[in-house]
Amino acid sequence: MQNREFLIIAHRGESFDAPENTLASINLAWKRDADAVEIDVQLTKDEEIVLIHDKTTLRTGGKYKRIASNNYDELLKIDVGKFKDTKWKNEKIPLLDEVIDTIPKNKILFVEIKSDERIIKPLQNLIEQKNINPAQFKFIGFNIVTMKLLKETFPEVESYWIVEGKYYRTKDNLKETILKCKSAGLDGLDVQARKYLNNDVVHSVKNSGLKIYTWTVDDPERAKRLYLDEIDGITTNRAHWLKNRLKQ
Repeated sequence: MQNREFLIIAHRGESFDAPENTLASINLAWKRDADAVEIDVQLTKDEEIVLIHDKTTLRTGGKYKRIASNNYDELLKIDVGKFKDTKWKNEKIPLLDEVIDTIPKNKILFVEIKSDERIIKPLQNLIEQKNINPAQFKFIGFNIVTMKLLKETFPEVESYWIVEGKYYRTKDNLKETILKCKSAGLDGLDVQARKYLNNDVVHSVKNSGLKIYTWTVDDPERAKRLYLDEIDGITTNRAHWLKNRLKQ
């Protein structure tokens, strides 16, 4: 099945079984041999790059703290594991710095940028300091302006524009989206898996010289169809389980 690069990407780590965007879920994904892990990053008040999806800690931490208006040491006091299950209690909000150290050889980290362009400078410092292999790192994000700036700052790192279904629903939407993506100098699209994501969409994107990933697919039949349509990768909450189903 691996005669071409096709990635099963663990969404916020192995988030079906472990608390999203924590070292627990990321390490579980690596342990279970996910091809890649997708995480969400944001900038704290003191310019630390942390892993969390929402703008506040309320949903995963049970306490309301805005990421952008708190220093990292304040956010560190919040338990973001027990919302999933008591066995995960005392999981903390990790730093991107710590997560980079977990990436195994030949595996990939998809970093979704949830902050604006102010995150770029701290990212630059971190990436220089960590001496990352650019092939093991991909940036994704909804804000095309930020993604364009990221690509200009890190030309050797692949960067993808995340788009919802409406961006490719019709041929005209898709054409316009491809054009925008290319003119921003990006490497491809990461598209929402709507029912109209099909062979035509995948091939239109790939024929234009871009790559295409999709989010979030937990259904093996759907995943198999997308694999046969030659999509480059699938983001899923159940990476290990889905990979095993596809092998069968």
